[in-house]
Amino acid sequence: MKKAIFYHAGCPVCVAAEDMVVQAIDRSKYDLEIVHFAQHPNRVAEAETAGVKSVPALMLDNQVFHINFGASMADVKASA
Repeated sequence: MKKAIFYHAGCPVCVAAEDMVVQAIDRSKYDLEIVHFAQHPNRVAEAETAGVKSVPALMLDNQVFHINFGASMADVKASA
């Protein structure tokens, strides 16, 4: 099964995007993991290494898709 990771910081833009992604992703094709940086600050470096520049972001098959603009990774690190 393919891996999908949705990274976010908990802001209203991120939460709205999470709701949409959870509803839209075909769970028979993708194992979806939600990573909320306030709950998992140790995952910030992982996201940056993967190419995440801002959140919310969705990674499908190791390719990052930035959704709208909630916060830069610098903002995320400052609040972690």
